[in-house]
Amino acid sequence: MKFLFFANRVPYPPYRGDKLKIYNLAKRLSKSHELHLLTFAQTEEDLTYKAELEKIFTKVHFIYLPKWRSAANCLSALWDKTPLQVLYFKSAAMQQKLTEVLQADKFDAIHVQHLRMSPYLAAHKELPRILDMPDAFSLYWERRMKAQKNPFLKLFETIEQKRVLQYERIMQQYNMSLVCSAEDLAYLKDKHKIDNIKLLPNGVDLDTFKAGGHDYSHNHTLLFTGNMDYAPNVDAVQYFVQDVLPLIQQYHPQVQFIIAGQRPVKKVQDLASDSVKVTGFIKDLAAVYNQASVVVAPLRFGAGTQNKVLEAMAMGVPVVCSNIGFKGLGIESGEGAIMQTEPQAFANSVIELLNNQSLREDTGAKGIHVMQSCFSWDSVAKTLEAYLMELA
Repeated sequence: MKFLFFANRVPYPPYRGDKLKIYNLAKRLSKSHELHLLTFAQTEEDLTYKAELEKIFTKVHFIYLPKWRSAANCLSALWDKTPLQVLYFKSAAMQQKLTEVLQADKFDAIHVQHLRMSPYLAAHKELPRILDMPDAFSLYWERRMKAQKNPFLKLFETIEQKRVLQYERIMQQYNMSLVCSAEDLAYLKDKHKIDNIKLLPNGVDLDTFKAGGHDYSHNHTLLFTGNMDYAPNVDAVQYFVQDVLPLIQQYHPQVQFIIAGQRPVKKVQDLASDSVKVTGFIKDLAAVYNQASVVVAPLRFGAGTQNKVLEAMAMGVPVVCSNIGFKGLGIESGEGAIMQTEPQAFANSVIELLNNQSLREDTGAKGIHVMQSCFSWDSVAKTLEAYLMELA
């Protein structure tokens, strides 16, 4: 069959987040189906990845949307109730290109990535369309708003949360909507009283993040990974360094906290010290996970599931995480990841793992089992294929 992937970002290189998901799903679906890609390119570098993407997609279409133009789009928010997240990706050129692509090729179904791209195909009820959220965006903004201390930013985030929640009703115009966690699924069903929402988990490349090679003998390295210009990640490492790490160092003064991720903002860079290392971009994340004694994910706001948790669990590295994204895993605390929400309890769980090699091994083994059973990209791709085939 022939499917169109309509994405808000170029899904290459497949290092983190939404790029990682689209690339891995398309890579697997391309073995059995003809795939086309229409997406925004926001940098000149994005445009250089066309040849790489053409290894997966039969046709690749880019619309160049520089960040300055996106910023200009957002100025209309002063008189428009549309969320900034959607205005940012508003483009007459994209609308025209979409029309051309739909006229040139007949697709059996269309995968629309993110609420940000939803307005382009909302009215095309003659076409089978899936809206992949991938998480409850209004829940993300609700948690971000509650965590915000700055009164001016809190006002902005309150307004944006209300706009996003209202705008999410656009799901009703799609044949099917998808989210990546059971927690987000329940939230959206409750808020919008609709039943065309289904689950499509995030996945892990089990060939890249291989189980069985982790060294459990060391107990001196804590690791956090992620895009370090992403607000929930920036807040998480600041919180950990200020409120949690000192409690751990009372019992393990030698411990080092590694923050590994691309584009670290100044707030993250300023955390660097003798016991805190900020690496910047890491190409081989699997090697970094293998050096960790414990992976920490102390996020205080966000939604969906966290790739850092899935990848660490796939490699058998024990994780201590907050409640953000944990419910979406469908596991009990201790089955690869230990969930804690308060600084002292979070620190105690890390200390307990650092004190006990057998506990690290047991927690890691449980994580491997969960990932191999439910979260491989192969199984996630089969789920998406079934959804697309159902609509087609």
